[in-house]
This record gives sequence, structure tokens and C-alpha cells, in this order.
Amino acid sequence: MAIMSSFLNKAATFNGSMQGRIMSFCGLLFLACFGGAVTISSAQTKDMKSSSQLETAVFGGGCFWCLDAQFKLVPGVKSVVSGYAGGTTKNPSYEQVCSETTGHAEVIQVEFDPAVVGYEDLLRKFFHAHDPTTLNRQGPDVGSSYRSIILYKDDNQKAAAEKVKAAAQKDWPDPIVTEIVSLKAFYKAEDYHQDYFAKNPGQGYCRLVVAPKVKKFEKMLESQKQ
Repeated sequence: MAIMSSFLNKAATFNGSMQGRIMSFCGLLFLACFGGAVTISSAQTKDMKSSSQLETAVFGGGCFWCLDAQFKLVPGVKSVVSGYAGGTTKNPSYEQVCSETTGHAEVIQVEFDPAVVGYEDLLRKFFHAHDPTTLNRQGPDVGSSYRSIILYKDDNQKAAAEKVKAAAQKDWPDPIVTEIVSLKAFYKAEDYHQDYFAKNPGQGYCRLVVAPKVKKFEKMLESQKQ
């Protein structure tokens, strides 16, 4: 009986020990899995937070091929999309906008990181990227679709646009005619217009009009670093 009792005690002790080990292992496994889940969740949250911090600006000043190439050079700018805004026709085509019957202007939508470049700073560069004193015209491009225009998305952008426009006047001998209007809708231009200068540097208009503007813009950006 003593032997049997001793055996049963050892068995109970063994079972208890194994049960404890199993529980400990399960606990460690749970913590490992949970910790991994937290790590992934934190990374995802960080990416989402970074993405949500990006802001957009929409403005136009002549052919969007020029502004597209210029603002892609600005540190803090994540993307530039050429398109149409400021008119009444929904989903206009390039041909319709060029017909001057839609009310739209050729514009760019700039996605930027405000921690690197602010909205007001982008507007200051905008007023040096084109001539804001010529009504419905930029060099050889004539028509309302080539007008100087800033389209704001909220009251903060509106106030900033008015502030920067007033300050920019000292840099121009003639009155600035840039429109400041609320953004109702932005329509992305056809795919062949996107990143046009980079894809067609040898095209006549690009060589004669876009390239000189890009070079001048580059010099301005370099001077601001000093």
C-alpha cells in the first residue's frame, strides 16, 4: 500500500508539473503571438498616421505640363497630378477644356507633407513659377484655361492664399490677377498628360517652354537652400 501511495503521489506530482509547464508554454505562446500582433498593429497605425498627415493643394498657372515638372522638384512633395478644375462641366476631356467652353483651368493637384513643406511655402513658389499678372495667358498659351488660379479646400487654405497673394505683389510691377476660389471638384487629366515633361523632354513645346521654366525654378530652389 505504501508503494502504491508513493507511486500515486509521484504521478500526481508529475501531472501537476506537466500541467504547469503546459500552462506556462501556452502563456508564453500567447504573449509571443499577442506581442507580434501589437507590433504589426503599431506599424500599420504608423503608416496610416503618416498617410493621413499628407495634405493637398490645387492651383494652376498656364500649361499644367510646366507646373507638374516644377513642383515635382520641391522637397516634401509626394505626388503631382495634372488635371482640370474651376469649371462646370463634369469629367471634361482635354479637347473640351481647350475649347474654352467648360470653364475649367489646367491645374495640378499637389500632395505634400506639411512637416517638410507648408502650404504657404508652396504658394510662394507658385507665384514664382509663373507670371500671375497676365490675365488668361501664360506666354504663348492664351485662354481662360491657362488662367492663374488657386483653389482652396477650406477656410485655412483660403486665408493662406489671400495672405501669400498680397505678400507676392511686391515682387511684381503689375497687379496680380490670380483667382482664389473654392475647390468644387478636381478631374484628373488623361494619362498621357501625367509627368509629360519627363516622358517627352525632346518635344518642341517642352524644349522651348517647359525646360526654361523648370531650369529657372531649379535655380530658385537652390537659392532658397543658401
